[in-house]
Amino acid sequence: MILKPREVPAELKTLRLLRPRMPLPDEQRYLYLEKGFKGEQQLDAWLEDLTTDCFVINDLLLNQNRNFFQIDKMLILQETIYLLESKYSKGDFFIVDDKWKAMSGIEIQDPRLQLKRSETLLRKLLHQHRLNFPVESTLVFTHSEFYLYNAPPQLPAVFPNQIHRFLETLNRLDSKMTHKHNKLAEKLLALHVHDNPHTQFPDYNYHELKKGVVCANCRSFMADKGVNWACAKCEYEEDNKTAIMRSIEEYKCLFPDRKITTNNIYDWCGMTSSKKKINRILTNNFTRVGHGNASYYVD
Repeated sequence: MILKPREVPAELKTLRLLRPRMPLPDEQRYLYLEKGFKGEQQLDAWLEDLTTDCFVINDLLLNQNRNFFQIDKMLILQETIYLLESKYSKGDFFIVDDKWKAMSGIEIQDPRLQLKRSETLLRKLLHQHRLNFPVESTLVFTHSEFYLYNAPPQLPAVFPNQIHRFLETLNRLDSKMTHKHNKLAEKLLALHVHDNPHTQFPDYNYHELKKGVVCANCRSFMADKGVNWACAKCEYEEDNKTAIMRSIEEYKCLFPDRKITTNNIYDWCGMTSSKKKINRILTNNFTRVGHGNASYYVD
């Protein structure tokens, strides 16, 4: 049972919305977040066939004595808590003298370090709350083009060609959720930190952003064709209501303190759609507050 589904991280969501409208100050940061999220989604897809009785918690951010640690995927089974850390690395790597290196010879950070840190901090947190559960952790390499030479047999890792056997092993476990497992899951979810202190939102303001309706498929700008909106780049089309409502949601996400008015949304959509059309969509989908030029809309 999935108790906490995976959501797009707030920082990545914001960067996705900003990227078509302004140059990002750190493009590599954006690509890093996209890569990590894609790996986590692949891990989710691989475990869709998990049938054993267990609780699944995704993207759990915890704080143990001011030490924050994030768990990509937690499986709570009858006897053990499993921590799964997704790694979406591509290419050939090897281990020599306990150091991880790319084939170019460049040393990379040992992915076991972060996993071990999370495992240690979780054990301390469980002990602090008098929750007695064994913890095991595993790296899951989710990119199909990843290969690790000289991998020691004891390495706590699952490679792409091993995922089916790993899943079969989990499904063969005799597991049943009871009151103590419910108590554990409820406590961990209550301890989840919603605002990640390591989130790095770029500076931006409304007037510097490019205006228009962004394509939901390729993130290029769309053109108003009267009855619908069309993307010249990928030929994706969207009806008026869907396109404008999606643009309003993006506006709300980027500017939660800015009022939703006909003029503001008209400007946000690039001033190519008619105000009458936008006003009709706002009236039919939001609650109007006030009258005349001072009126605005709320959910």
